[in-house]
Amino acid sequence: MKNFIWIGLACLPLLFACKTKKDAVGTMTKEVNNMVDKNKEMTRIQYPITKKIDHVDQYHGVSVEDPYRWLEDDRSDETATWVKAQNDVTFGFLNKISFKEKIKSRLETLMDYERISAPFKEGKYEYFYKNDGLQDHSVVYRKAIDAPDSKPSIFMDPNTFSDDGTVGLRGMFFTEDGSMLGYMITEGGSDWRKIIVMNAEDKSIVGDTIRDVKFSGLSWKGNEGFYYSSYDKVKDASELSAKTQSHKLYYHKLGTPQSQDQLIFGGKGQQNRYVSGYVTEDQKFLIVSAAQNTSGNQLYVMDLQRRDTKFVLVEDDYFSRTNYIENEGRKMYFQTNVDAPNYRVVTVDALAPQKENWVDLIPESQNVLSANTGGGKIFASYLVDAKTEVKQYDMDGKLERVVELPGIGTASGFGAKKSDKDFYYSFTSFVYPSTIFKYDIASGKSTLYKKSEIDFDPSMYETKQVFYTSKDGTKVPMFITHKKGLALNGKNPTYLYAYGGFNVSLTPRFSASRLVWLENGGIYAQPNLRGGGEYGEKWHLAGTKMQKQNVFDDFIAAADYLKANNYTSSDYLAIAGGSNGGLLVGATMCQRPDIAKVALPAVGVMDMLRYHKFTAGAGWAADYGTADDSPEMFEYLRNYSPVHALKKGVAYPATMVTTGDHDDRVVPAHSFKFAATLQEMHDGDNPVLIRIQTKAGHGSVSTSQVIDLQSDIYSFCWKNMGVNPF
Repeated sequence: MKNFIWIGLACLPLLFACKTKKDAVGTMTKEVNNMVDKNKEMTRIQYPITKKIDHVDQYHGVSVEDPYRWLEDDRSDETATWVKAQNDVTFGFLNKISFKEKIKSRLETLMDYERISAPFKEGKYEYFYKNDGLQDHSVVYRKAIDAPDSKPSIFMDPNTFSDDGTVGLRGMFFTEDGSMLGYMITEGGSDWRKIIVMNAEDKSIVGDTIRDVKFSGLSWKGNEGFYYSSYDKVKDASELSAKTQSHKLYYHKLGTPQSQDQLIFGGKGQQNRYVSGYVTEDQKFLIVSAAQNTSGNQLYVMDLQRRDTKFVLVEDDYFSRTNYIENEGRKMYFQTNVDAPNYRVVTVDALAPQKENWVDLIPESQNVLSANTGGGKIFASYLVDAKTEVKQYDMDGKLERVVELPGIGTASGFGAKKSDKDFYYSFTSFVYPSTIFKYDIASGKSTLYKKSEIDFDPSMYETKQVFYTSKDGTKVPMFITHKKGLALNGKNPTYLYAYGGFNVSLTPRFSASRLVWLENGGIYAQPNLRGGGEYGEKWHLAGTKMQKQNVFDDFIAAADYLKANNYTSSDYLAIAGGSNGGLLVGATMCQRPDIAKVALPAVGVMDMLRYHKFTAGAGWAADYGTADDSPEMFEYLRNYSPVHALKKGVAYPATMVTTGDHDDRVVPAHSFKFAATLQEMHDGDNPVLIRIQTKAGHGSVSTSQVIDLQSDIYSFCWKNMGVNPF
């Protein structure tokens, strides 16, 4: 089975009393002397003065000022003017860094190598993605399965979708016979998608484009139509920031207009924020997952062979997760963490699928399980201290073998159709470029299919995993990668990256762009903080709501460990994270301004009192809680909310906030308000800037955007650490 995936996330104690009524950005500026390296080079930065307004919100009888509320309006000319003024200052600083172009050139050289995905079979063809090196988007190729030695041909080239590379491909979904597909595109990085239906044989477009699709996969019912999910757009509101509350599952019949699409699940009485539908491979059942938060779901089954059939509820606990993985006729296979925080596999009859009828097939173990199927087998992928281990079972739950992997790292792709005899999987680690293997299901033999062609010698580098102690005594794992023989003298530039939320697991992965950091004597450190999924639901819950401080404590302890063991020191440490990880960095730099020389909060959830007011933010409440819940929850959130926790007169690390102007998952207003407040509160020599990528969303769309962003990040780090990398 190929998993049907829907997207979930991923997310001012006292304000300055002066209230200016002047334009957002104009002639008013604030000048600060900025020492930008250890050679005492002085650069005078003029930060734009951001207009402040008189706005006060009431939370449980407590008044909270919000003077930068106007920056939440992403459609206003004032906000656009502010964005331009901030970018002018930021790029004015970055473009003066003498070695920035050398970093960019080195990034281009390192990333200029052929990269392909693991192939997958659809109908008569085998498809794969390939990037020749610096192409903005990977190109889709295919070749006939019955002609394995034939030369692949281009099937679809997303580089032709737009002149500037800001329109991208976000998934292809084929019918069971592979004759047709629906593919999704994104524009400017937005989570809103369009679906285009194509005849796979002649590549002709079938029917009209389906618009306004969000957080959705696509699943075909025969060749007649498909299921997809979306929200109703809010009238007279911003498409990028308006709250999206009720997700709906639709059925689109080919040859009919979208206005006639049938509502299958959702709407009134079913207020779920995330809904997905999947038709089983045998086309007999429709599986629907309905969730109010990014963690947990209800699960329903509908028998498509019977007329006037209704959904049967499998599991109704919104705070646990149950997923369909396979069926053999009426026999259903589910993966669940109900009464099993690390997950187990159960079977049940589709006509009576409730949990009291479940039978354990693969019991819970001490390691987190993620199960998939292919070729009539179950592949159980386990996280063992954040590293992959895979076991192969038959459909009766009998262990057949432990799959031999190339080493310690991350393996993905263990899934295929029932009829497949083999499939491809990829393996990677911090110093092991992504490599593709062909797996024979019957023998369990892995054969090298495609090795990375990057010019990189992994023998020059090493990765170790350490376990350090957090504030409350919890042992937390961390990967540390650097050149072999690196002197531990406390002066090594170190990039500490983490996430810590939403049950997301950070596992070892290779990054070509990271090599620029490593080859210049840098250290990359990646801890697995609580809030993530590395040790199951208990580990996740230990970093949520009123235990969120555990996540920040784990991160602070990671930094302290690196310094105590002479990997680095505060003057050479950069802390980084994106989305929920951006919140992590923002909260940490507020609580420990002295922890690092550089802070890099990316697309962060920075206003914890209002995050649930925008787009899909309300779905994050299971992890965060909301300020509306109770006086205690409000106070807890305000205490660590980066926008509110900044203090006047404190010297903060050199900070570069990064966001995209089309980010409609964590709206850029979070970063805008944090940057404006930081520039107001900060009293020190370090630069505090915001870099706003245009035509980008919750991540870069194109290769060129990735290169530009990474060259700016590394330049900013090294400049403020006083390091010349060349």
